[in-house]
Amino acid sequence: MLNLKATLASGAVMLGTIFAADAVLAQEHVFKLHHFLGAESPAQKDMLEPWAKRVEENSGGTVKIEIYPSMTLGGRPPELISQVRDGVVDLVWTLNGYTPGLFPRTEVMELPFVFLNDPVAANLTLAEIYPDHLAEEYKGVEPMFLHSHAGQAIQTVSKEIRMPDDIAGMKLRIPTRTGAWVIEALGATPVSMPVPDLPLALSKGVVDGALIPWEIIPALKIQDQTQFQIEGADKTRFGTSIFQVSMNKARWDSLPEDVQKAFRDASDRDWLVEVGQIWRDVDERGIKVAVDSGNTHITLTPEETEAFRAKLEPVVDRWVDEVAPQGIDGAALVETVRASIAKNASAAGAR
Repeated sequence: MLNLKATLASGAVMLGTIFAADAVLAQEHVFKLHHFLGAESPAQKDMLEPWAKRVEENSGGTVKIEIYPSMTLGGRPPELISQVRDGVVDLVWTLNGYTPGLFPRTEVMELPFVFLNDPVAANLTLAEIYPDHLAEEYKGVEPMFLHSHAGQAIQTVSKEIRMPDDIAGMKLRIPTRTGAWVIEALGATPVSMPVPDLPLALSKGVVDGALIPWEIIPALKIQDQTQFQIEGADKTRFGTSIFQVSMNKARWDSLPEDVQKAFRDASDRDWLVEVGQIWRDVDERGIKVAVDSGNTHITLTPEETEAFRAKLEPVVDRWVDEVAPQGIDGAALVETVRASIAKNASAAGAR
C-alpha cells in the first residue's frame, strides 16, 4: 500500500511538472509592459489589461504580457520612451508630451480647437494620418496604437474661471509644451511636472491649478485639492495629450507573422473606438467624483468658449512656426487633421 501511494504521489508530481513545462512552452513570447500610473488607474484597469488579454487570446496562448505600473522597473516617466527604444523593456504606455519636441508632427493633435471634444475621432484620425504624416518620428519603436484622452480642462484650487483674462497671473501645471503655450497665451505661468507630482504641488501652493482632464481626479484625489473644474461648451477642451503603446522595434521585427497579427488585431479600428469611449467614460466618472465632493463644475457658454478660441488661435500659429524649420508644413497638417476629425466624428457618431 505504501509503495502504491508513493508511486501515485510520484506520478502526480511528474504530471504537475509536465503541465507546468507545457504552460511555459505555450507562452513562447513574454513581454514586459512598463508605465507611469498605478495598478488601479483607469489606464491599466480599463485599457491596458483588456488590451493585453486580447493579444494573449489572439495568440492562442503563446503570448504573455506582464504589466509593470508606477515605474516599478525603474526610472522616471520621461525615460519610458528611451527604455523601450533601447530595449530595456519590451512595451511602454507613455505620454508623448513627457519628451517635448520628440514627436513634433503628432503634436498637431494636441492643439487647442484642433482637438475639440471627441477622443474617438482623435484616435481614428491618428491611425489614419500615421502612415503618411507621423511614422518617421517613431524610429526605434513600433506603435501598437496611439490615443487621446478626453482633453485638457482647467482645474483650479480656489478661482472661478469664466473668461480668458480670469487666468492671467495664475500658475498652472501643464502636461506638454503645447499645453505650456496654451497657458502662456492666457497670460498665466506654465509649470511642467509628471502628473503623479500634482497633488503635492497643489497642496503646497506650487501651482494654482492644472490643465488636465477629469479622469485623473479620483486616482490622485484632485477633488480634495481643488474647488473648480472648468470646460468649454459641449465638452470642448483646451487641447489634449497624445499617448502611445509602443514596442521595441527590434523585438517587433523578431516576431513571427502570426504573433504580429495577434497584436495588430487587438489594436484595430474597433479597439481605437473602444479606447476613445473608455477615456470618455472614465472622464465622466472623474467629474462625478469632484461634483459629489462639493466641487463646482463650470461649463462655459458658447460665447465664453468663443472668447477662449480667439485667445488660443495664436497657439496654432506658434506651432506652425515652431515646426517649419524641421521641414514640416504645419498649416497643411492642421487642415488635414481638422478634416479627418470632422469625418471621423461623423462616422463614429460624435457625442
